[in-house]
Amino acid sequence: MMLPRINGVRHLHDYVLHLIFANGEEADLDLAGRVRGRGGVFKPLEDIAFFAQVAVDPEAHTLVWPNGVDLDPDGLYSEATGTPLPIPTV
Repeated sequence: MMLPRINGVRHLHDYVLHLIFANGEEADLDLAGRVRGRGGVFKPLEDIAFFAQVAVDPEAHTLVWPNGVDLDPDGLYSEATGTPLPIPTV
């Protein structure tokens, strides 16, 4: 089961984004814990000006940044709404 994808994003301040999901739900989500201190490809996102360049990938409907970082839309939806992630069945 796939959770709703992201249809819109707006940078509010710091590491906080306003997300609009395909099912119409909206939420403000602080991504500081996902970005700060991770290093590697996430290092540029520590700069708020770069972080603010977030966009929605038109095909995958997830968050993307100019350096190629993208975040899983299921995890973002779960965190934003409190909806548990589906447990895969084999």
